[in-house]
Amino acid sequence: MAAVYVSVYVRFDGKNLHEIDSINSPVVTSILFGLVMPVTMMAMGLYQSRFRGGILGVFLRSVIGFVCGAMVLALMYYLIPSLYLGRGVFGLALVIAFFMVGTIRPMFFYYVDKDILKIRVLVLGAGDKASSIQRRLRRRVDRRGFRIVGYLPLKTDKTIIVDSAMLIDLKDESLLDYCIEHSIDEIVVAADERREGMPLDALINCKLYGIDVIDLLGFFEREQGKLPLDILRPDWLIYSEGFENGALRDLSKRLFDFVASLLILMITWPFMLLAILAIKLEDGLDAPIFYGQTRVGFLGRPFEVLKFRSMSVNAEKDGVAQWATKNDARVTRTGQIIRQTRIDELPQILNVLRGDMSFVGPRPERPQFVDELQKEIPYYRERHAVKPGITGWAQVCYPYGASFQDSIQKQEFDLYYIKNHTIFLDMLILCQTAEVVLFGKGAR
Repeated sequence: MAAVYVSVYVRFDGKNLHEIDSINSPVVTSILFGLVMPVTMMAMGLYQSRFRGGILGVFLRSVIGFVCGAMVLALMYYLIPSLYLGRGVFGLALVIAFFMVGTIRPMFFYYVDKDILKIRVLVLGAGDKASSIQRRLRRRVDRRGFRIVGYLPLKTDKTIIVDSAMLIDLKDESLLDYCIEHSIDEIVVAADERREGMPLDALINCKLYGIDVIDLLGFFEREQGKLPLDILRPDWLIYSEGFENGALRDLSKRLFDFVASLLILMITWPFMLLAILAIKLEDGLDAPIFYGQTRVGFLGRPFEVLKFRSMSVNAEKDGVAQWATKNDARVTRTGQIIRQTRIDELPQILNVLRGDMSFVGPRPERPQFVDELQKEIPYYRERHAVKPGITGWAQVCYPYGASFQDSIQKQEFDLYYIKNHTIFLDMLILCQTAEVVLFGKGAR
């Protein structure tokens, strides 16, 4: 928004935005510019806590984000002329905004990494569950939002596993006094055994004082955006917030699916036409364009999912379902391209319009794989509590899943989505899917 005001000041020799007669809605115009640009940068993955693209990756994504933002704004100016800034001001605002983002953003995150905005965390426990924080969040980028001050051992810890240098000895000091003295913002309860030996009175005192007390699962849910299956408990799922459904939510979800599908269809139909021509040119005029495959959908009901055919016609002639592998020999030359760009998934828009799928949700699996995975992966059946989707939280957070271990990792992300799904989260996933498509993230 500031870039718009500065560009007007520079372009019109010190005049204010409100003084320019050719700009009919100065406030709305500046707000629109200030909203669209971060959204397109978000679509490039620049606001993901897991982003590890380095300086070059940030620069390239910023350039593409600004180009996409400029295109979106140009379209809006065409549809609503009263919002138009003028070519000179618009171009100058893009340059100034890009420079400001490119300089202020690195400086800001330099200070974030220096612990200024990190939550100071005390972990209650020093056994196996407490050590899982070090195992799961061992990299610096995984700890961008918090700092572990120390681990407080409990009598119920059978074995002390965490680093001895991080252990806390309260001596004669109370837990509350220690937290106040060391500016603790949050206590994470990571006890191996919770039936006895828990300092409940001390935790209540800390809670009443204003220090957050959070369960280990809730901590991982917030920091990783997933629910770890190895420590997930049924009682936590039952009593925790989330997993909400209702008529209003179903209606808003369906409306979102319908609008998103039509918009994506309007944007991608030329690419779909090119994919059809390429399939026909490579495999002949008689070769099938689409590939129908039975998948398990909402409440475990089977349905036929549509895709552009990316493999040879007899890829599974024996009828046995197979995981896709890297450099799969069954994939055609056209198939390699449409898989890398995710164009092969676009016919599933028809599944969404038909009601078999949602635009955002867990990816549907084949019945043969579901039967196997339900026996091995905890809570796998629960993923069918919502409609499957073309894209999903697991797709933007984790690479292509083509093995049993990948399915475990993706199930943790899918459970997070099922627990927390909202229209806002769906919009966030839809924006970040653009990064997956443009940069071929996880495609196989």
